[in-house]
Amino acid sequence: MDIDQLIRSLAADNAHRVPRVGAVLTMALLVAAPLSILIFATFLGVRPDVMTAMRNPFFDMKFAVTLSLAIPAIVVSLHLSRPEALMRGWGWLLLFPVGLLAVAIGSEAMMAPAMPMTMRLMGKNSRVCLVAIPAMSLPLLAGALFGLRHGAPSHPALTGALAGLLSAGLAATLYASHCTDDSPLFVATWYTLATALVTAIGAAVGSRVLRY
Repeated sequence: MDIDQLIRSLAADNAHRVPRVGAVLTMALLVAAPLSILIFATFLGVRPDVMTAMRNPFFDMKFAVTLSLAIPAIVVSLHLSRPEALMRGWGWLLLFPVGLLAVAIGSEAMMAPAMPMTMRLMGKNSRVCLVAIPAMSLPLLAGALFGLRHGAPSHPALTGALAGLLSAGLAATLYASHCTDDSPLFVATWYTLATALVTAIGAAVGSRVLRY
């Protein structure tokens, strides 16, 4: 038997296939999502005036911002799960929510203000926001880290931070349907602070559990 035939025979005998990181990450997030939804349904719930709120473009903007964070963060984290991957050329994907918020804040500034800027900035739910988004993010973060462990990231802390970003983005999408503060200033301040907290947790945990 020549070497090529031997290699083909050994490959044929090995029926085990390592699942792709993307598939494992997807399944892990699907398993974790019901826990986040349970937290949402138990302690928060959809705002009572949601049908009226849907006519407000700034209400819809919140979902555009949170999803434009979560989806690119998933893409970049999967990229970083490969050992040879670098962040260079990928970071711009994470600027989508920044651009959307900048446009929304500018649009709100050109409108006749319904309330003073300080009230729009502080809102009524800042404390709830800072607790709810991280709380709903934790099951998703655990799932994301579990999924990304099936890769071989050469930058575990950075990959963990991306896991935090995607988890916070998904959790913030849930929270947005409860939050009655629709001002882009509120979103830019309190959603960002809550996301930064989850990102820091993801980086700290990821530096340990994603190391290989």
